Amino acid sequence: MHRKVIAPSVLAASLLLVIPASAASSVQGAPGIGDPYYPTSGNTGYDVSHYDLRLQYQPATDLLEGTATLLATAKQDLSRFNLDFGLKVSEIRVNGAKAKFATSGAHELEVTPAQALQKDNPATVVVKYAGKPSEFKVDGWSAWQRTPDGGVAAQEPDSAVWWFPSNDHPLDKATFDISVNVPDGTQAISNGVLQSQSSRLGWTRYSWRSNKPQATYLATLAIGKFDVTTDKTASGLPILNAYSKDLGDNAGAARASVERTGEVAEWLEGVFGPYPFNALGGYVPNVPSGFALETQTRPLYSPRQFATGANVQVVVHELAHQWYGDSVSVDGWKDIWINEGFARYSQWLWSEKEGEGTAQELADWTYGLRPADDPFWQVKPGDPGPDNQFHGAVYDRGAIALQALRNEIGDEKFFKILKGWPTERAYGNAKVGDFVRYAEKVSDKPLAQLFETWLYTPGKPAFAPPAAAASPGARSLKAPAAKPVEPRSWKKIAETNTIHEH
Repeated sequence: MHRKVIAPSVLAASLLLVIPASAASSVQGAPGIGDPYYPTSGNTGYDVSHYDLRLQYQPATDLLEGTATLLATAKQDLSRFNLDFGLKVSEIRVNGAKAKFATSGAHELEVTPAQALQKDNPATVVVKYAGKPSEFKVDGWSAWQRTPDGGVAAQEPDSAVWWFPSNDHPLDKATFDISVNVPDGTQAISNGVLQSQSSRLGWTRYSWRSNKPQATYLATLAIGKFDVTTDKTASGLPILNAYSKDLGDNAGAARASVERTGEVAEWLEGVFGPYPFNALGGYVPNVPSGFALETQTRPLYSPRQFATGANVQVVVHELAHQWYGDSVSVDGWKDIWINEGFARYSQWLWSEKEGEGTAQELADWTYGLRPADDPFWQVKPGDPGPDNQFHGAVYDRGAIALQALRNEIGDEKFFKILKGWPTERAYGNAKVGDFVRYAEKVSDKPLAQLFETWLYTPGKPAFAPPAAAASPGARSLKAPAAKPVEPRSWKKIAETNTIHEH
């Protein structure tokens, strides 16, 4: 993942500008959806319901050519609107008519349609473009990684601007059709289900469909030479995994981990409820990065995740995100705890299920690792700030907060919350406060102070033993030992800390 740096001059440009009376009540959409962490992410004035991307990529030169069709609805009368995009655009049409366009800031594409868009009316936007994604940089970095035989688009909080124009913020989700033409012998892997594959004149086209709402940063594209495996879950969901052919010594461990995707997903359904999407899988491209990412239906795993052997814990983490982060997405990036705290806690639950240490034992161990004066305890998981968005405290302190909740309300209500929340908010967005209110409703207990202490108060909180500690025979409900014993799962869980490596 990577944090963007926003120049003050760009932030100042995010004000709505009312245009002259000659355009009636039409206004110009702002180049920012209003997220204080990333002021230029997303845009105002419209919602996208669907992206149709028709692409061609040449691995030898890194040339990407594309036509993107966006189906959108204006939320207000718009004389102009912005898209987030970085490659060179040759033509834009809005509702069939050529539109004027200009660029500004790091990745703003300003579109002026021939006729102003009317509030609540559908609009079709077609953008033709070409460029080399690896040569486009924002603040010196790129979300596009070249590989020996192709390229990969995957990053957080954004990667779309390197390969397709969009409203690039989780608040504007859409369905996706992604069709990619590549030289014969090369494959294109993306989200969802492969709808078709056809070859003509030395090129092969792969067409993918992700049919549930998807945030733009969760769209992914991997082009190269892959070994592909396919399977189905017990309920019939298709599983597709892909591995670069040149993973070297990491190949076996990668397969031994990712091939357990179906097993892990079936277990997670028991914890979080029905799987929310139309496909499962993962891919391991030959990239030098160390992070993993929950790209929807098909997470990215870097080979370095398996450098010391198989690690199913990283698969658990990224698949947990399909419920917590992908189906239920952040309202703003400060709400990152409702993604990462739960994904980390799912790893603790997997450990508990495997008999390698209970969630309480892992919470005790994690809590005891750092003294009260460690800077770790100064990070607020409920609003960590853009510099600390992927700090370890969001994951570990965030998971301890969930164990504290479990101890407070008991297992029955706790697991009812874990399973009910993804249904309550399916395919939508949420703030941390929304989860707090939901937990209070289900548990019928006041919980605001518990969450205030664990998510918003700097300093090391007191960590009480479970409320039922005195109950004879209760599972793992005694007070923590003075010196907790390291759970057997800890080292494998700790190895996944690089999933949030910048």
